[in-house]
Amino acid sequence: MPFDPISRRNFVKLTTAGAAAALAPCTPTQEAGANPLSTQRSKLKYQEDTRARRLAWWIDARFGMFIHWGLYSIVGQQEWVLESEGIPIPQYEQLAKHFHPKPGFAREWARLAKRAGQKYMVLTTKHHEGFCLWDTKLTNYNAKQQGPGRDLVREFVEAARAEGLRVGFYYSLMDWHHPDGILCATDEAARKRFVDYTHGLIRELLTNYGKIDILWYDVDKPLTPAQWEADKMNRMVFDLQPEIIVNNRNGLDGDFSTPEHKIQADNRAWETCDTLNLGWGYQRTDTEWKSPKRIVNDLTTCAQQGGNYLLNIGPEPDGTVPAETVRILDTVGAWLTTNGDAIYGTQGGASVSFGNYTNFTRKGNTLYIHVYFWPSGTPAAQWLPFFQPLTVVAVGGVRCKILSARLLKTGKLLKFQQDAISLRITGLPEQAPDSPTSVIICECDQPPVVDHHLIRPEWPRYKIDVS
Repeated sequence: MPFDPISRRNFVKLTTAGAAAALAPCTPTQEAGANPLSTQRSKLKYQEDTRARRLAWWIDARFGMFIHWGLYSIVGQQEWVLESEGIPIPQYEQLAKHFHPKPGFAREWARLAKRAGQKYMVLTTKHHEGFCLWDTKLTNYNAKQQGPGRDLVREFVEAARAEGLRVGFYYSLMDWHHPDGILCATDEAARKRFVDYTHGLIRELLTNYGKIDILWYDVDKPLTPAQWEADKMNRMVFDLQPEIIVNNRNGLDGDFSTPEHKIQADNRAWETCDTLNLGWGYQRTDTEWKSPKRIVNDLTTCAQQGGNYLLNIGPEPDGTVPAETVRILDTVGAWLTTNGDAIYGTQGGASVSFGNYTNFTRKGNTLYIHVYFWPSGTPAAQWLPFFQPLTVVAVGGVRCKILSARLLKTGKLLKFQQDAISLRITGLPEQAPDSPTSVIICECDQPPVVDHHLIRPEWPRYKIDVS
């Protein structure tokens, strides 16, 4: 069934939590080219032929951790501070010798990701500032030769693997520090030097750390895919890491698309990346945290539409994860411990419409009804038998026959009534059985689809006056 690309903006209008979030300042995409609307088709036959196999684990995983961390974390005013505030580069370079991550920072991140139910981690190995977090041989502007005195990427890789998590490298093609990073757009010799430098850094990352699962390019300005020699770049990537998956931000289609700060389904593999507050890198005074309910609902919406959710953390300069980040992710992880079956390995297309308090995922012939506002005790029940007994979960437009229903958290079997218009589930407790969202499992006679729009021509209607 084709996906209806329902954006999160439309979804939040349907929920009180979303409406409250909509009142907060929007979270803009910093770089206009960071989320390309159009990319070029790669010419790599191997990539096309092996894509489904290489993506299989990632599609099942659904949920990953993004980590923005670098010299900008010392300033504590988000990751674009160098350009957005116009800091002189020689001054900014001084931060490198004052960058002193604590021992074991990466193990803390990986353990948090594991507790949160995230299956893979993606680290900014080099952001737009140009500072390399690994022991590169191509510049001394790197963690080994500056303040840290060690290879931070290696610590990240080892920590992720110790927790059984897949490893991803973010790499920014745009570079504000390298002198050829802007000259390359107008000077062919500079372009060749900068492209050789870029390919060389990527080669190091994909050679020195064993098997890498994801390469997450970002911002291909100021060059075109042809000028980046992007086909050659990806050919090198797959020669070095045959099982890797790559995104679409080096100007080529890649294996998956990357909507940013919005949930927007694609007709191919896709992953929404988003923040826990208003920024990617550490921001000392940003307290606009999303609630665990919001995170669970966004994750569910991604899964419902067949996509992944890459959720960012912005550690402090020493690698400490902000306490509120830990609290939110631990809450989400506790929910996934019980309800992971409703997210991991699900297939998109469970619904092309949202309920007033429900969302939906599916796996085979199983429908998961996610109830994020518990509908108990409406005063309308005293007049409308539809809402009796005390708690009724009702879903319009279920396009399959329900065979059984039970609570995912407790396993309790539930009563239900179904006709062509509505599914009514009863036998439910007065209080929500789980938090921040309760899940009901329905076994169906076929792959389920929910679309309440379809009931309009089938709904019995009577007369213009009160019937």
